Amino acid sequence: MDADRDSHLLDRSRTGDESAVEELFQTHQSRLLRLVDLRLDARLRSRIDPLDVVQEAWVEIVKRLPTRALDDPLPLRVWLRLMTLQSLAQAQRRNLGTEMRDAQREVAFGMSRPSVTSAGLAEVFMTSATSPSQSAQREEVRASVARALEELGEVDREIVLLRHFEGLSNEDAAAELAIDPAAASKRFLRALVRLRPALARLEPGHGAARA
Repeated sequence: MDADRDSHLLDRSRTGDESAVEELFQTHQSRLLRLVDLRLDARLRSRIDPLDVVQEAWVEIVKRLPTRALDDPLPLRVWLRLMTLQSLAQAQRRNLGTEMRDAQREVAFGMSRPSVTSAGLAEVFMTSATSPSQSAQREEVRASVARALEELGEVDREIVLLRHFEGLSNEDAAAELAIDPAAASKRFLRALVRLRPALARLEPGHGAARA
């Protein structure tokens, strides 16, 4: 993502240039949709459309863009993500009420974000894998991956999702979670090492020798 382009579009949007606002939305829409889709509570997938969440977030974003501080240290792309996560948190609270209270964490800047669960992240890993193909074996591997993820801390699971599946840089992931970039990098590498034995079972051909 081009930070200079973001900055240029933001400057234009501050002057009331609606085409700049639209271009900014089009630039970030697919990434924000993926953000919501990866975190949407499984119980709500038949009731909430990720696009509706992103569009609802964008309404609030447009309201706040003109007054966003010029010297805001948070990168615009990260701020857009946090605003979208806040919109998702609100949508899930409306549908699930107090059940969502323990499934969210407060981050810097007074915003809340839905936390990724071990089961949810395990499903993301399973979906991205090409094997195993047999249903029974998939369930066994899914449970193994979920157990390994459960042993990680909440922030470590977040780092894995942000870096491995959403493609954020270490600096952006650290900014989103309000932690030091060096700590974010260490957490990510440590998490991958701890997950390696479970994730190895997702590799093509794993276990073939036992068949």
